[in-house]
Amino acid sequence: LLSVHVLCNLTPLSLSLQCARLGTRPQVMETNGTQCGEQILSSGWAEKVLIGGVLTMLTLSTICGNLLVVISVCFVKKLRQPSNYLIVSLAVADLSVALAVMPFVSITDLIGGQWIFGQFFCNVFIAMDVMCCTASIMSLCVISIDRYLGITKPLTYPVKQNGCCMAKMVLSVWLLSASITLPPLFGWAQNVNDGRVCLISQDFGYTVYSTAVAFYIPMSVMLIMYNRIYRAAKLSAAKHTITCFPREGEQEESLDCVGAALKLQREVEEECSTRVSRLLKTGEHHQRRKRKNQSIFKREQKAAATLGIVVGAFTFCWLPFFLVSTARPFVCGVECSCVPLWLERTLLWLGYANSLINPFIYAFFNRDLRTTYSNLLRCRYRNINRKLSAAGMHEALKLVVKQESDV
Repeated sequence: LLSVHVLCNLTPLSLSLQCARLGTRPQVMETNGTQCGEQILSSGWAEKVLIGGVLTMLTLSTICGNLLVVISVCFVKKLRQPSNYLIVSLAVADLSVALAVMPFVSITDLIGGQWIFGQFFCNVFIAMDVMCCTASIMSLCVISIDRYLGITKPLTYPVKQNGCCMAKMVLSVWLLSASITLPPLFGWAQNVNDGRVCLISQDFGYTVYSTAVAFYIPMSVMLIMYNRIYRAAKLSAAKHTITCFPREGEQEESLDCVGAALKLQREVEEECSTRVSRLLKTGEHHQRRKRKNQSIFKREQKAAATLGIVVGAFTFCWLPFFLVSTARPFVCGVECSCVPLWLERTLLWLGYANSLINPFIYAFFNRDLRTTYSNLLRCRYRNINRKLSAAGMHEALKLVVKQESDV
C-alpha cells in the first residue's frame, strides 16, 4: 500500500485514475500557475443503474421527439412549408446530438468519466458535439429573427420567405457551426487528449471565439428579438383595446348600421337607400379592419409567448454550462480542467436537455404539429392532411361565428 502511495505521488496526470480506484487522492499538478488534477466519478451499482436509466430515457425521448418533428414536416403536406425549414434544421441538430453525442457521454459518465474510445475518435466526438449543439443554438437564433420579421413586416417578408431563401438560411447555420468545429482539427487549438481525458481545447483565444459565436452572440440576438416582439405585441394590445370602442361622435356611423337604417327610413324614405348603403359599407370597412387588427394582435401575442418560452428554456439550459466553459481556462489553465467532474457533467446534461424540450415547445403552440403528433403516435397515418384541413376549417368557422356574435 505504501508503494501505491509513492507511485501516486510520482505518476503523471494520466495515471491518477489508478490512484482514485485504490481510494487514494490523485496527484495535483501545477499547470500555468494553477492546480488541477484528473478526476473520476465514483458511484455504486444502484447509483449507476439510476443514472443510466435517467440518461437513457433522456436520450430516447430526445430522439423520439425530434424524429416526430422531422417526420411531420417532411411527410405531411400542410406542414411542408418554407417557414418550417428552420424548425426541421433545429430538429435535425437536436436529433444529431441525441444520436451522435449523448450515447458516448452516457457511457463515459457511467464508467466514471474516463474516455475509452481512443484519441482519434476523441477529436471526431468533440467536432460532432460542438457542431450539433452550435447548430441547434444557431437555429433557435435564426428562428427568432424569422419570427420577428414575420411580425414587423407582414406584407413584404412572406414574399421573401420562399424555399430558396430558407434553404440558404439553414445552410448558413450549419456552415457557421462548422467554422467553430474546424480550428482544433487544423492546428489552431489542440484538444486535450492524453488517452484517458477527452476535453475541448482550452486555448484562451479559441475559448472566447467559440463560446461567443456558439452561445453569447445568439443569446443576445434572441433576447433582442424577443424584446422587440414583446414591445410590438404590447403596443398592439393597447391599440386593440382602444379600437374595440367607437369614438365619440362616430356611433351613428359605426357598427349599429341596422338601427341607423331604420331611423333614416322613418325620416326620409327616398334618401334611405343611399344612406344605408354608405353606412353598411362603412360598417363592413370597420369590421374588416377590426378582424385584421385582431389577427395581427393574436399573431403577435402568440409569437411573443412562443419566443419567450423558447428563449427562457434555452437560457436556463445552456447559460450555466457556457459560463463555466468560458471561465475554465482562465482559472484552471490550458492543459486540464479543475472544475469538479460531477458539476461539469450536470451542467452539460442540462444543456443537452434543451434538445429534448424544443420539439414540445413548438408543438404546444402549433395546433397542426399537435394534431400530427397525436395521429402519428396512435399509428393513424392515413388522411392526416385531410384531418388537418378539416381542423383548420373548423377553427375558421368558429372564428367567423365568434366575430358575428361580437357584432
